Amino acid sequence: MLRGDPLQTVAELKAREGRELQIHGSARLGKSLLGAGLVDVVRLVVAPTVIGSGRRLLDHPVGLRLVEHEATSKGLLLLQYETTGEAPVGEYEGVGAIG
Repeated sequence: MLRGDPLQTVAELKAREGRELQIHGSARLGKSLLGAGLVDVVRLVVAPTVIGSGRRLLDHPVGLRLVEHEATSKGLLLLQYETTGEAPVGEYEGVGAIG
């Protein structure tokens, strides 16, 4: 459990020598830490299921670089990204516009 301001507490913990810090299952804390630039690695598990709606993972663009990936026999994708700072934002014209 984090006491006090979570961003300040995590920044202080990151500055110490020792093991890595991990967040499991707290989208709100993850968003805050990503926005503050306190996340070095994002690990995602993507299930082969489409639900049509849900909570957004990020509130603003964050640059990510894929550094590791694996597909399990059940179709899960295990993805590991390093953060690269703020992501450039562009427009997508759709597949028909390519060519």
